Amino acid sequence: MTKSFDPILLDFPEQFETPRLIVRATRPGDGAELNAAIRESREELVPFMPFARVLPEPEATEAMVRRRRLHFLERTDMMMLMTERGTGKILGSSGLHRFDWNARRFEIGYWIRTSYAGQGLVTEAVRGLTEFADRELNANRVEIRCDDRNERSAAVAKRAGFTLEGVLRNWKREEDGTLVNEMVFSKVHPCRKRRIIDE
Repeated sequence: MTKSFDPILLDFPEQFETPRLIVRATRPGDGAELNAAIRESREELVPFMPFARVLPEPEATEAMVRRRRLHFLERTDMMMLMTERGTGKILGSSGLHRFDWNARRFEIGYWIRTSYAGQGLVTEAVRGLTEFADRELNANRVEIRCDDRNERSAAVAKRAGFTLEGVLRNWKREEDGTLVNEMVFSKVHPCRKRRIIDE
């Protein structure tokens, strides 16, 4: 019989550091700066990030980051912000999503503001998140999924050492009717038990 588990009892840090970043949970007051990052980067976000297609007002973004903090505390979703070490400037968003706590499976998502793209910061954050999931959450599987037209996102997954498992063809339909494919990348922990059985 599988052991029962309530993830809300887990204690783990709300942030971690990489050489150039502090990646942290959202906080009240983050909304205005995150909104500015979305507005700056909208042209790059719109093709692949539905949330950017209708620009929210700063107040709506503030409400969103407060709700996401609640999700973080509930252990149902972990939106995190990439911030610049030294200045604390919000550079974009990442985090762990679509949990399966029984399997210890997590999915990494990410985007970065246009003025900081092309510097390897997203890859740095993804490597940090993968280590965080392994160290703090005992992850058995970490995924990255992206539209197969999103070459930059796929390149991040490859640079971070993720394996392309396959492409889900005609995975979803866009608002304009276009059927799109989804690439599935993963890292799997090789040593953890596949089943936990009560004695």
